[in-house]
Amino acid sequence: MRFVDVLTSAAAISGAVAVPTKTLKRAGKFDFTGVSESGAEFGNTALPGRLGKDYTWPDHNAISTLIQKGFNTFRIPIMMERIIPDKLTGTVNETYAAGLDDIVTFVTGQGAYAVVDPHNFGRYYNNIITDVAGFGAWWTTVAKRYASNEKVIFDTNNEFHDEDNALVGQLNQAAIDAIRGAGATSQYIFVEGNSWTGAWHWTSSGTSEAMGKLTDPQDKIIYEMHQYLDSDGSGTSETCVSATIGKERIADATAWLKANGKKAIIGETAGGSNAQCIQAVQGMLQYMADNSDVWKGWLWWGAGPWWANYMYSIEPPSGTAFTKVLPSLTDFI
Repeated sequence: MRFVDVLTSAAAISGAVAVPTKTLKRAGKFDFTGVSESGAEFGNTALPGRLGKDYTWPDHNAISTLIQKGFNTFRIPIMMERIIPDKLTGTVNETYAAGLDDIVTFVTGQGAYAVVDPHNFGRYYNNIITDVAGFGAWWTTVAKRYASNEKVIFDTNNEFHDEDNALVGQLNQAAIDAIRGAGATSQYIFVEGNSWTGAWHWTSSGTSEAMGKLTDPQDKIIYEMHQYLDSDGSGTSETCVSATIGKERIADATAWLKANGKKAIIGETAGGSNAQCIQAVQGMLQYMADNSDVWKGWLWWGAGPWWANYMYSIEPPSGTAFTKVLPSLTDFI
């Protein structure tokens, strides 16, 4: 999702205590199905920001409801500068980290995956990250915190863009090496490419060359690609290009995955709550299910307590996508 200034203020957060639930993941074609749980990355120009005003944390009750619907993977966007402020090699802000710990513990305690997602677009304090060693140091610090939790997934960084393709490859490899070096050897790692990690230009952008060379001694790399269905693929419109655009936009990436023996997830996707978009999403997910040797799952963008009437909100109980789109996607959960 391409946005620079996410919400800077919102309504108060519910204090209700969630009732624990068990994961009810259906026996489908995918290993990972779920949503991005926004909130902790909001107010990204207000650093470090104030909890409850600039940013918030996902709601336990909403996550429980989505688990009951069959979802088993929850991507938790955070800000790199909030958990490790001032410098990449710095120390943890324990106040912010406690909020992440709480959500990770809650999600994984239900048997679901918690994806730790530094939602920074390859930037730190709005500057492109070129310090490869520093980026690795940041990941060493964060990965150590969750090294013993096999239900945690590490997402290297959200949507690198307008960067050198080779640098993006180097940053991803540094993250992989740091995570494994921190003792986190059982977890999956989601890696993201350049050009907003878009599936539809995975090869044409050139990002596939460096990304295809990534190595992991645990062989648990999952390539995270994003795919929206509006005219410019930015995920900023309720209108989808056609009822078949989803399948069409990931066909080239599918061929690359098969040719290179890689596995992937669509880590962000969404469409408007209208018939054409629903058909487009269904078509894409069916194509992925038909090619589940390389496509391991999908995550909807997005959920979170501050989305209000956002066109793609899948936040229970009244999010637009929760009420109008999700009922049409149950076969793919």
